[in-house]
Amino acid sequence: MALTPKTKRKRPWQHIAEETREYRDATIDRVEPAVPQPPLALPTNVVNIPREMLSPDEVRITETPPEDLLGMLGSGGLTATVTVKAFLRRAGLAQKLTNCITELLPERALARAQYLDDYYAQNGKPLGPLHGLPVSVKEHIGIEGLGLNAGYVAWQDKIAQEDAHVLQILWRAGAIFHARTTQPQTLMHLETDSNLYGVTTNPYNCNASAGGSSGGEGALIGLRGSCLGIGTDIGGSIRSPAANNGLYGLKPTAFRVPTDGWSSTMAGADSIVTVIGPLSASLTGIKLFMQTIVASKPWLSEPALIPLPWNSTFRIPQDKPLKIAILWHDNVVMPHPPITRALRTIVSKLKAIPNITVVDWKPHLHDEAWAIISSLYFTDGGAEDAAVIAESGEPWRPLTKWIIKENPCVKRLGMKEFFYWQEEREEYRKEYAKVWNDTATAGNNGTGELEGVVDVILCPAAPGVAPLHNTAKYWGYTSQWNLLDYPALVFPVCKVDADVDRLEGKYKPMNDVDRDHWKMYDPRKFHGLPISLQLVGRRFEDEKIIAVLEYIKEAIGLPFVQFP
Repeated sequence: MALTPKTKRKRPWQHIAEETREYRDATIDRVEPAVPQPPLALPTNVVNIPREMLSPDEVRITETPPEDLLGMLGSGGLTATVTVKAFLRRAGLAQKLTNCITELLPERALARAQYLDDYYAQNGKPLGPLHGLPVSVKEHIGIEGLGLNAGYVAWQDKIAQEDAHVLQILWRAGAIFHARTTQPQTLMHLETDSNLYGVTTNPYNCNASAGGSSGGEGALIGLRGSCLGIGTDIGGSIRSPAANNGLYGLKPTAFRVPTDGWSSTMAGADSIVTVIGPLSASLTGIKLFMQTIVASKPWLSEPALIPLPWNSTFRIPQDKPLKIAILWHDNVVMPHPPITRALRTIVSKLKAIPNITVVDWKPHLHDEAWAIISSLYFTDGGAEDAAVIAESGEPWRPLTKWIIKENPCVKRLGMKEFFYWQEEREEYRKEYAKVWNDTATAGNNGTGELEGVVDVILCPAAPGVAPLHNTAKYWGYTSQWNLLDYPALVFPVCKVDADVDRLEGKYKPMNDVDRDHWKMYDPRKFHGLPISLQLVGRRFEDEKIIAVLEYIKEAIGLPFVQFP
């Protein structure tokens, strides 16, 4: 007798996960020529393996910055088909090295590439500004007809009905989607691990985290299996992977980039707004993404978006100094020696530039900021996440348990409590705005401009470099800017040197959280990992922080070492 829906036995979650991985592996097996098989015994650092296993042409193509690739694709010097084949093979190899892929899209990508090549041959020009550029996509951003599990076993059979709005725009601009990437259970880790796919590792050190929740993008782009990818960020989920893997990553101001078409729990909850943004091997890749999205006027079809055109004319003024404030630490957790060294190095170089003024930034109650934002992350007390996890019977991952069950701020809020925390959020935003305004050297001159006010904040992107697995439990250096809705841009600086970045003297921790994080630091364990920093601006100053980083990058020669 057939089982009715009520009596049908639930499949073991392990079987679902095994099928999901088999499906993923089958998509890689369809790549031609076949993706090379790396040795079973991998070194701790796998960054150079693709250069040893791919052809010289494939290495050259995949290590070319996106802006240069677009130049070659737009001039006919390179075909979309040759380009996407190279990236498919390198992405497949990246999966075998770091476990960063949920699926490759060889048939779709090659069909798209052929269409673009035919278009170029017939019209003598590219289809759009991203003509032929392979772009990778975090799995929970929907692609029509493909899975949308968002890291949950119970959602393994969930299918996107249409492309996410952001992907529709990129498609019309000529992009090719060639790879989909891993994310953690609940999407709420600064780590990427799930029961569906396992743990995504850092290409520079397999014992370290690739970051999260867009860690699949971080590892894939870090190994140049993609040069431009799309992630999401509610507490650091773009910036953490960018920082851990030596990449550029932007958390835009909310409501500038469309978000229709993704999958997550608590859909519609906007106490803290999740944003979509880019990760890239180059700073220009970040700018290209933002220009392309905003130029399409996405607010016309997604009304929640702000109708604010991209200001491509923004320039660093030469008639007044650029004022950069340095946040050395947040008065909660002191950054590890590599981060402080990177800050000191950049500050010393900035002070030698006549047009730049450097001042210290005084952090304003960053511990309270975490209490506010973590109270607003799970206003149902984590009930929906717990229900989706229970639906399949999958176990709670360690960092899922930490952010929900072990977080004292996570409670089911009644209406009165919910309104209280909303008011606390707005009050804190006003206080921080005043702190920023008070950096001005002269008052409002009648034009609405504050003279001599800080332009940007330069700060850590995390307390340290990529942490060991399951230890990323301090979000304050990234979630701070989500609470304030300030745009924040991560960029690579240099790498950990165990001989230089030593612990010197006895540090007296500021609190228990600080003590726990200092116990984690061992320069030998983190040797060779990327050191990254973060540039922060005020709301809707996305163009400004990109322009400032362009200016600084050229002036002082960032990054100071080669990546990857």
